Amino acid sequence: MADNPNCDLKSLSPLQLFQRVTEQGEKVRALKAGKAPKDEIDAAVRMLLSLKLSYKATTGQDYQAGLPPKDLVLINNGTNKEEDEDFVDPWTVQTSNAKGVDYDKLIVRFGSSKIDTDLINRIERATGQKPHRFLRRGIFFSHRDMDQILDAYENKKSFYLYTGRGPSSQAMHVGHLIQFIFAKWLQEVFDVPLIIQLTDDEKYLWKDLTTEKAYEYAKENAKDIIACGFDINKTFIFSDLDYLGTSTGFYKNIVKVQKHVTFNQVKGIFGFTDSDCIGKISFPAIQAAPSFSSSFPQIFNNKENIQCLIPCAIDQDPYFRMTRDVAPRIGQPKPALLHSVFFPALQGAQTKMSASDPNSSIFLTDTPKQIKTKINKHAFSGGRDTIEEHRKYGGNCDVDVSFMYLTFFLEDDDRLEQLKQAYTSGELLTGELKKVLIETLQPLIAAHQERRKQVTDEIVKQFMTPRKLAFEF
Repeated sequence: MADNPNCDLKSLSPLQLFQRVTEQGEKVRALKAGKAPKDEIDAAVRMLLSLKLSYKATTGQDYQAGLPPKDLVLINNGTNKEEDEDFVDPWTVQTSNAKGVDYDKLIVRFGSSKIDTDLINRIERATGQKPHRFLRRGIFFSHRDMDQILDAYENKKSFYLYTGRGPSSQAMHVGHLIQFIFAKWLQEVFDVPLIIQLTDDEKYLWKDLTTEKAYEYAKENAKDIIACGFDINKTFIFSDLDYLGTSTGFYKNIVKVQKHVTFNQVKGIFGFTDSDCIGKISFPAIQAAPSFSSSFPQIFNNKENIQCLIPCAIDQDPYFRMTRDVAPRIGQPKPALLHSVFFPALQGAQTKMSASDPNSSIFLTDTPKQIKTKINKHAFSGGRDTIEEHRKYGGNCDVDVSFMYLTFFLEDDDRLEQLKQAYTSGELLTGELKKVLIETLQPLIAAHQERRKQVTDEIVKQFMTPRKLAFEF
């Protein structure tokens, strides 16, 4: 080992330096929380300060937690202007555009396909059901191989759904509901099994959590997921920390993926560095494995050819690009994907909601009063500075967070269009639009809380017990 721990810092990219500072900060907090010896804490703090100095020298910016360096992008919108650049990876979403990420350019960058009117119409024909509002409004906007899923379904071949949740906190926020609301609709209209992975192992590896706390969060999050109304006979929820030790099929697929992905590949896809723990480097294989039906022999009768459809936010796509690349080499079908846009923070669409910032999110535990206060105080407005200006020039729905939230949660298309026209014309004021959102979310969250109260530990155990579901394969 080199005598100087900083000797390799000059060779690191700004993003790698950013990740090193973040990790060292977490290490310092863990040492302090664990009441480590003073000299050990002091050494860790000195390393943290040194890393921050290197970061500033390299980027010209002070380190800010959760905000990667602005000159680092995965998507460059064709100009050199900082304000035209977006940063998207599985852990961070950052854009300087108040409208949010440019999803058309993200489709090009990621090489996926746009969900167009023809595909939506085909889904409607196949299911005989009106397309979900998330499809009608472009909230799920991109896909990989959804046409293959429909081909199979139209030929009486089944498939299954897989989605997940990283349990980083006890309470989920409304943004976390999007995948589950849509997965429930897909499950009902296609009548297929649903697998839900709780990546408590990931949160242990990335966050300052014990394995016990991560598993506790997983079980609490499972209650919120079950409260969405999933059918226990058609849905299997599992914790990685729990299920991995009981399923040989699951572990075999993890090992197969691990064998066919090199360290250079995961560094290129996820930005891992030589200082990352080996758990992080191997984790993508664990998120990949549920894409293969043989990971769940109790459900699919050991069959390996059942295709998987994954509804997820597009920041998770790197995991499944890797999975789709590996699948043919290990004799498995490629999973198909449906990508959603990000759910914006209350402060604006430049970032997605954070479970660690209570004011960026509406939590599923919030009271009606808290919901009202958060929206009125923190929801970014597309309105004008004065009532007079607003009446004259109108508001901007493209950047108004209250209107964005209504596109997710207000079912009535006609009502949504009326609100858009009234706000754009200046007839409807910001406070009035916020009131509509408050009156939409309060009963929705109250109803969810009532359903959650009915979810006992025993019900959670039943959902999380490996078993045969109500399907024949």
